[in-house]
Amino acid sequence: MRNDERLELATLQTLVEQQWLSGGHECAIDGLRLTRASEPSGTIRAVYQSSFCLVLQGGKSSAIGQTALEYYAGQCLVASVNVPVNSRIVQASAKRPYVALSLSIDPVMLSELLLAHPEVPHNRVRQVALVKGAAPPEVLDPLIRLLELCQRPQDQAVLEPLIRREICWRLLCSPMGAALQQVGLQDSETARIGKVTAWMRANYSQAFKVADLADMTSMSPASFYRHFKAITQMTPVQFQKQVRLQEARRLLLSEYEVAGVGYKVGYESPSQFSRDYRKFFGAPPGKDAAIMRSSVAIESRA
Repeated sequence: MRNDERLELATLQTLVEQQWLSGGHECAIDGLRLTRASEPSGTIRAVYQSSFCLVLQGGKSSAIGQTALEYYAGQCLVASVNVPVNSRIVQASAKRPYVALSLSIDPVMLSELLLAHPEVPHNRVRQVALVKGAAPPEVLDPLIRLLELCQRPQDQAVLEPLIRREICWRLLCSPMGAALQQVGLQDSETARIGKVTAWMRANYSQAFKVADLADMTSMSPASFYRHFKAITQMTPVQFQKQVRLQEARRLLLSEYEVAGVGYKVGYESPSQFSRDYRKFFGAPPGKDAAIMRSSVAIESRA
């Protein structure tokens, strides 16, 4: 790694930590999320959108299905489609905390860039939902300028779209570009499966037939099922179950009637909801909700 890259990564880390102290995870830039942790974490379950994550210090592990990827300072992770992910912060301490940022990537912007610049090589490679690699050096400077906009809100409306477009362009032209090209190419399997995962995430409580999902992608049911499992590392039913359970856990923070939450996320049987929830989170929903509320109360008093 060149000295200028080290300096840019150090600058990014400083900006992230400064913004974290003033605002925590969220900031004025839509889709930009900051993370800082002073110790390793347990399992963090979330649905990743199409996004770019860069670790500035420490390390993290993210897994879909049986595939786990570890990435450390100076490395990044690209998520090409909406997918449930189990992650853990694996390297962090009080002296050297885990510090990272993630930025959502707009598939429409990717498509516009690819259409406007057909000279970008289209790498039709086998795609999966998560890809890791070294952070492209060319993306560091625009990320710095994007974070600096948090302190200059008067410039945000004009400069943010330009900087985000530059970041997309730099990523498309980098070794990580193959993963994002498949998101931007409307006829690619990744883009078509991405439309389905986005629909399933928005409509997680609805029952579905694989044939209907396949129709959304203009694939045969067998081809759709094969591509869906190859990209997300899970079946459509497993995907829906994980999204439902993660949404149920979020709802349980504010709602106390377990069966009602189960019905709300699409379960017809309270007992099945409790079994699935316990298997996924390690505790029955009522007990897990009580632990989460207790933790929130303690943090709010600290």
